[in-house]
Amino acid sequence: MSAEEISEILKEGELEKRSDNLLQFWKKKTCVLTTDCLNIYADTQKRNKTKELKLQSIKKVDCVERTEKFVYFTIVTTENKDIDFRCSGEDNCWNAVITMALIDFQNRKAIQDFKTRQDNESASPGHHERRMARAP
Repeated sequence: MSAEEISEILKEGELEKRSDNLLQFWKKKTCVLTTDCLNIYADTQKRNKTKELKLQSIKKVDCVERTEKFVYFTIVTTENKDIDFRCSGEDNCWNAVITMALIDFQNRKAIQDFKTRQDNESASPGHHERRMARAP
């Protein structure tokens, strides 16, 4: 079973992504948000994946603006690249779902890092003596 199959699908639907070229047209994309990444497909049959944006590479969801017709938002990557999206105003807002998925991912990672650090400290020799030395 692949990692993509194991990840829970949080939201699936259509988003518009602003192209990176000079004219910056909005292009409709089929997107699938899982607990680990945002998959962006060029077609509705999800055959041609154009981009897989892992949550670990997302720094934040920014610049949310609401108009009568659309909700605009920007995903900022850890490499400080901005990716602009918009979705229909009546649709359940993608920006909120992506933000909540990002928070959940960061929380899971922090807990995992803490447990790893705790396991490494308890496995190292002299750990008990170091703790006793710090105690009043």
